[in-house]
This record gives sequence, structure tokens and C-alpha cells, in this order.
Amino acid sequence: MLEQYRTVRSPGSREVVIRKSRFIGHVMPVETEEEAVQFIENIKKQHWNATHNCSGYMIGERDEIQRQSDDGEPSGTAGKPILEVIRSQNVKNVAIVVTRYFGGIMLGAGGLIRAYTDGAVLALEAGEVITRVLRREVFVEIDYTWLGKVENELRGRGIQTGETLFTDKVTLLCLPRNDEGDAFMAWITDLTQGQALVTEGRRLYYSEGE
Repeated sequence: MLEQYRTVRSPGSREVVIRKSRFIGHVMPVETEEEAVQFIENIKKQHWNATHNCSGYMIGERDEIQRQSDDGEPSGTAGKPILEVIRSQNVKNVAIVVTRYFGGIMLGAGGLIRAYTDGAVLALEAGEVITRVLRREVFVEIDYTWLGKVENELRGRGIQTGETLFTDKVTLLCLPRNDEGDAFMAWITDLTQGQALVTEGRRLYYSEGE
């Protein structure tokens, strides 16, 4: 698993008018090619009367899946620039559709490339590019007498935490970066003089700052 990667936070869309043609950039975070294809089909249904619905998507840790479609525009003027925006912005697991409603003025190959590039950039802005960081769940069970000290130390080190469970003891969910997980568990054990029960959980992606 990647230690971190860039993607978009949520679906989004944004529109620009270029020489009387409307270009609407749509974006969706996707995990599989099936999700990307479904997203593209949904946009095509929503904008069934558009002149073109051109698309591109990139999926996988190493960008293994890359697809593009000009959807009737001259070859290389729509899908390729959309995919190039995804690549140049260093985002992954995203699908973009740029819808065009023709306004009556021909743009030429260069104009189309610029327009679809602009549409894809607007789509990413609408979806909000974020960094997803791989974190490790570490459950730390301690006596109540340790709670204040441990919480202060966690804050001081900037360690993200999740839900705290209060029973006869306190269980803190700590979320260190995955590559710092082993060092964190050794540190928390040392901090509590070996009195904490430290249990490792899953590895999950969280948005930076979550």
C-alpha cells in the first residue's frame, strides 16, 4: 500500500463558457474501473443532449488503469488532455468527464485541447484535491491514572487520535502514520513503563488533517 497519495475529496462539477460553448467538468473519486464506468454513464444520462461527454480516469497504486475517450471530438483533443491533467496534478483514483454543449463556433484542435484541459482542471478544483495518508490503528489500553499524561504526550507529538472508550480502563485509538507505527508502539510502551496494553489494528487511509 502507498504511504500516501493525492485524490479528490468528493464529487464535484464546475462550468466555463469558451467562445459560446459550455464546458462542464465533472469529477468523482473512484476505487475501481466499474465505479469509473458507472460514473461516466451517469453523466451521459444526465447530459444526454450534450454534444460530447469526453472522459478520462486513472486508477491503481501505480496508475495501472488509464482510460480516455474523445466521444466524437477529433482524436487526441479531449480524452488525452483530460488524462494529462490527472497525471500532471499527480492525482489517482479519479474519473473526470467534461461535457460540451456546442455554441456554434469551431475551436480548432488547439482550442479544443485548451478547453478540455480547462474543464478537467475546474473539475479537480470542484472535487478538492486532498492527500490521503496511510495510518495504522493502534489501541492503547491504560489505567485512568495514566490518561492525563498519555493525552498530553500524544498532543505534544501531534499524534492523531480517534474514539476513546471508557470502561474499567481507558482505550485510546491512536492513528500514527503507517511508516511510524512500530516506533510509536515502542514509544507508548516505554512512556507507560510497560503498563499499557498495545494492540495493532487495521491500516487505513485518512485525509491529511482528519
